[in-house]
Amino acid sequence: MKQFIEFIAKNLVDDPGAVVVEETIDSEKKINLTLKVKREDIGKVIGKKGKTAIAMRILLTAVAAKDGKRAMLEILD
Repeated sequence: MKQFIEFIAKNLVDDPGAVVVEETIDSEKKINLTLKVKREDIGKVIGKKGKTAIAMRILLTAVAAKDGKRAMLEILD
């Protein structure tokens, strides 16, 4: 899942080298992902009215559900 979010984010931003995704596992079935990008690229990851961020979270939820897990995505600037 970490690689999935990293792939999407790197294709959205101007500086793919600055994309950092951290994964923490709370329990056996819950995963928290934290996405960090440059301040200039934060708007591209969030999108207008948050639509890009919402879409990323929906896709992440679907991928996690396929493995029987729950995943949360937090976007930091």
